[in-house]
This record gives sequence, structure tokens and C-alpha cells, in this order.
Amino acid sequence: MEISKLEATIEAILFTMGEAVELDRIAVAVGHDEATVRKVIRNMMDKYDAEDRGIQIIELDNSFQMCTKVSTYETIIKLTHIPKKHVLTDVLLETLSIIAYKQPITKLEIEQIRGVKTDHAINKLIEYNLVCEVGRLDAPGRPILVGTTEEFLRSFGITSLEDLPVINPEVVEDFKQEAEEEVQLQLDV
Repeated sequence: MEISKLEATIEAILFTMGEAVELDRIAVAVGHDEATVRKVIRNMMDKYDAEDRGIQIIELDNSFQMCTKVSTYETIIKLTHIPKKHVLTDVLLETLSIIAYKQPITKLEIEQIRGVKTDHAINKLIEYNLVCEVGRLDAPGRPILVGTTEEFLRSFGITSLEDLPVINPEVVEDFKQEAEEEVQLQLDV
């Protein structure tokens, strides 16, 4: 298959699927090895960028997705009239960060870290498609394990969980000390 026909086929796959498609699935569909398909897709990504097109191909954890460029966002919003914007409160961000760094994690483990119930926060994050059920813990009651989604990666502009910022151990110790002092103050009252 010539390169232009291969590009057209890959473009059709990504456009039609509308979500991230794993590299190995694309390779099987077009009948080429993964290295060749990755090279072709990356060349397509460069072409779209060089031509300043309204669409782009992004990579998400060894998968690829066709989507609109951020620079077209305002125009798209005008077209849709009412943008659906999810507001991430401090509670949601705190819960999401715990899930992102500790996943897979149970609701109980999140509550032990946060010190408060997390039902509402987890339900909202699931509604926003930032987290989802990823399995069950092999323990009594088989509690649900949650983890982040591809939408989480897209929303925060990262290609994989390895791109999450590294937490400074000194800051973690400061947080622990502050939390312990706060608990002690509450006990003294």
C-alpha cells in the first residue's frame, strides 16, 4: 500500500472511531507492523501541524486519536452556543489527584487519605469521565478499584501517567506534619 493510501486509511480509522485507538489495532487493520504505522502517524501529525489544520492527531498511552486543535476551541463554542464545562472544585481536584497518583485505588483508601467521605466526588469524576471502575480488589467484599481515563489524559494535556509531576518528598512531609498538627488541635478541643 502506498504511503498516501495508508495515510488516508489511518485517517479514516481515527476519524470514524472518534476515540483513541490502540496502535496495535490500527496496525492489524492496515496490515503493517506497528513501527511503520507509528512512523506514518507521526508524519501525519507533523503534516497537520505544518499545514495549520483545524484537526490534529494526539497520542495517548500508545493509542492515537483525531481531535480538533485547541486554537479552534472558541469558534466551536460559538457554534454549539452552550458549552458544557465541568467545574473541578478543590474537593474534586484533591480526589482526582489521589486517584491519579495511587491508582488503582478503592473508595475506602481515598477516604482514609482525605479523612472524609468521597461518594459525591467520585460520582462527579465518573460523570465527567475523568475516572472509571478499573476492576475489583481481591479482598472481602471485592471493593471497586477506580483509575483515571483517557479523558483525564486529554483534559490535562498529558500522554501517559508517567507525565504526572513528581511530588517533592519534603513537601509531602510538610503536609503530613500539618495534618498531624491539625488532628491534634481537634483532639485538644
